Amino acid sequence: MKTGPMKIGVAFPTTEIGNNPADIRTFVRAVDDMGYDYLTCIDHVLQGAEPVADDWRAYYTLDNPFHEVLVLFGFIAALTERMELATSILISPQRPTALIAKQFAEIDVLTGGRTRAGFGIGWNELEYDALGQNFKTRARRMEEQIVLLRQLWSQERVTFHGEWDTIEDAGINPLPIQRPIPIWIGGFVLPAIRRAGRLADGLFLNPRIKPGADSDEQIKAFHDAAREAGRDPATLGLDTTIFTEGRGANELREEFEAWRGHGATHVTVRTMTSGYTSISQHLNALEDARKVLPHS
Repeated sequence: MKTGPMKIGVAFPTTEIGNNPADIRTFVRAVDDMGYDYLTCIDHVLQGAEPVADDWRAYYTLDNPFHEVLVLFGFIAALTERMELATSILISPQRPTALIAKQFAEIDVLTGGRTRAGFGIGWNELEYDALGQNFKTRARRMEEQIVLLRQLWSQERVTFHGEWDTIEDAGINPLPIQRPIPIWIGGFVLPAIRRAGRLADGLFLNPRIKPGADSDEQIKAFHDAAREAGRDPATLGLDTTIFTEGRGANELREEFEAWRGHGATHVTVRTMTSGYTSISQHLNALEDARKVLPHS
């Protein structure tokens, strides 16, 4: 994996922070001041009224608000001085590729090059239908999008003829500061994890997985796919997650060190689903975690 200090980030509590811009401003400025390296945010455009299943997807209903991540990042760009903003993840195949390129480039300009594009194919067919996209071809479409996005983010003029996108001698202006913006892939299943190894700059590991046998299997699949594609796994990033729920300082530190031993380059601290009912509780937990998770 990439060498150097592990980066420590915060998962934006999108379903729990509420809709008051002042609360969002307070939260973002506080975690930036705490010294966290990056902020991640999840993406959903539509949610159904009833749960899709009885597992973790039952959480993604109309009962829980989801802020539109790229619009949110435009707001956050003006509030932060140092944190990277990372989508974790944006469901790219349900969005127009050129628009994704334009929006991320704008955020990269507004933040001075502090953007990471995390993509995934999603699981909710309802959203694809509502957005006029094909759920069944989403994996192949994302692979094509990655090729085109890297061109649009690094070249002034692009000609591209793909299965879904066609561009004739055109481009975006302004171009991003980073050329291209780093693309990471998030995935829960082995095909998505192998796709990250073949194509992406890094992998967002399933946030619900713990360091151990299951994570070893997924990290191995990630590395093996990279090698098979002629890539060096040591050049790729690995973003893992620690939940604050029910964990004291020693447990947080132990899990952090366990992820370091598994080759993580990034650790995201997540306060959602911890039962907090106020912004101050989220921030207190993040401040406590920051004290015991030093950069090293």
